[in-house]
Amino acid sequence: MHLLSPSPVLLVIAHGSRDPRHAATVRALVDRAAALRPGLRTETAFLDFNVPSVGAVLERLAAEGVRGVVALPLLLTRAFHAKSDVPAVLCQAPPSLRIRQAPVLGPSPLLLSALERRLYEAGLTPADKRSTGVVLASAGSSDPEAIAVIADVARELRRTGWCAVRPAFASASPPRTEDAVRALRETGVSRVAVAPYVLAPGRLPDRIAAGAADADILADVLGPAPEVARLLLTRYDEARAGAGVLVAA
Repeated sequence: MHLLSPSPVLLVIAHGSRDPRHAATVRALVDRAAALRPGLRTETAFLDFNVPSVGAVLERLAAEGVRGVVALPLLLTRAFHAKSDVPAVLCQAPPSLRIRQAPVLGPSPLLLSALERRLYEAGLTPADKRSTGVVLASAGSSDPEAIAVIADVARELRRTGWCAVRPAFASASPPRTEDAVRALRETGVSRVAVAPYVLAPGRLPDRIAAGAADADILADVLGPAPEVARLLLTRYDEARAGAGVLVAA
C-alpha cells in the first residue's frame, strides 16, 4: 500500500496489447523510472486489452484521497490516442482529482540516445555510422502531425552521423520497413540496420521485425532503456511546471 504524497502521482497510460510482452515491458519501464526517483508514487494503466484500466486506477486514487495526478501518455507522437482517447478517459475521472495531462514522450534527444543504444547493443559501434544506413521504423499513423514528427526524428538521427536514415511505418502510411531497407540497399550503403521507434513489443513491432528480414541488423524496441526512463521523469516535471493540459480540477 502506498503512502500519500504531496507530489502528484505519476500515472503512466499505455495503449495495451493482447501480446503479454507489451504490458511486461511497460511495467519494467515504469519501475525503472520509479527507481530513479525514490518516493515518487507511480501507477500504470492501459487504454485497452490490459488491466488495470485508466478509469479503475483513477477511481482507486480518488478513494484513497489522492488529489494530484500527472497523466503521462506513453506515446512517441501526438496522434489520435494523445489527442482523443486519453483526454476522453481522463475527463471521466472523479471530480476530486486534479489531473494534468503531460506532453507525449517524443520528440526528444533522449529518444535519439535510446535508439543509438539499441543499435549498439545489436552489434554496431560508433565507427560503423558512416557506412550504415538506418531505417527508423515506427508503428505508423494516419495523423499528418505524427508522420511529420517521424520525418523530423529521422533527420535528427541522420545528423548524429549515420550515413543515411529513412523513416518507415508498420501501418497506415508508406513506406513499409522492407521497402525502406530495399531503398537503402539501392544507395550502396555497406550495411542496413532497422531501428524500431516503438516502446514495447506487440503486433506492429512484430511486423517491423518481419520487414527487417533483409537488413543486416535489427535493433530491439526502446523498452525500459535508461534514457526512456529518464524521459518519463522529465515529462512529469514539465507537467508539474505547467506544461501539458489541465484536464480535471
